[in-house]
Formats: sequence, C-alpha cells, structure tokens
Amino acid sequence: MTPEELAELAHLRRARDLIDREYARPLDVPTMARRALMSPAHFSRRFRAVYGETPYSYLMTRRIERAMALLRGGMSVTDACMAVGCTSLGSFSSRFTEIVGETPSAYRARPHSAAEVMPACIAMVNLRPSRRPAAGARRSGTGARGAGADARGAGDQASRIGEAGRGAAA
Repeated sequence: MTPEELAELAHLRRARDLIDREYARPLDVPTMARRALMSPAHFSRRFRAVYGETPYSYLMTRRIERAMALLRGGMSVTDACMAVGCTSLGSFSSRFTEIVGETPSAYRARPHSAAEVMPACIAMVNLRPSRRPAAGARRSGTGARGAGADARGAGDQASRIGEAGRGAAA
C-alpha cells in the first residue's frame, strides 16, 4: 500500500469517526467530505469502496443501532427517533424495519434478556445492525436492484439479531 493510499484511508477513517461520534446531528455528505478532505462525489465513491456502504447508509445504520439500545432501555419510539437525529417518525420506522426486520414498537415490546446479561462490548458487536448483504445475496448492478439486494441482506442479518434476543428469552 502506498503512502497516498494510507493517507486516504486515514482521511476516510476521520470522516467515519465523525459519523460515529455525531450521528445525532444533521450530517450531510459535504460535511463528511470536508472532514475527509475530499470532494463529495469522490468521498462517496471511496467511502463505499472501502467500507462497503454509502456514507448515508452508514449514518442511518449507526442511528438505528443507537435507537435499538434506547428502545431496549424502555424509551418511547418517538423519543428514540428524535434522540438519534431522525426528524421523521415514518422514515425512521421504515429504516428501522428494513434494517432490524421488525417495527420499532415490536422491537421495544419484546424481551431483551440476552442483551441485558451480555457485557456492553459484546452486546455492541453481536447486536450491531448491518446493511451488508449476506454472502451470495447481492446481485450485480446498481440503483433499485442493488438497494433491494441490500434490503434482503439486512433481513438476513435482522433474523440473526432477532434470534439472539429471542433465544435467551426462551
């Protein structure tokens, strides 16, 4: 790896750290690109190439991950939506359902005893939602077909998340 490639990875990491740290703020691609010292278009292409998802997709996944923790703690769906930086309850619910595989209300209502007994660092790794498709589930192409493949992959991941919570409850 060349020194230029390493420097680019460091810049991308800086932008990803910004997303992880300030997910509740209104972040847009130009703001993230400035952090990475790149143009917005180049930043979006390089971020997707390195991390496997677009910057916006990564941001929404972080927001949903945090919302899952808040819902497990008993926060209302509306309050969790606003706490993670989403302004539309409908859009939040749609994204949550797409990524987790169940509605925020259903997720909040079911028991989460498995997450309660895990150390926080283990729970964070095991319960982290992902939009990345499962191996073999991704279709070639872009646009709506690609997004559909991502959603199906998220459903596979969501099943794993749901099983982890339900397994310990049984």
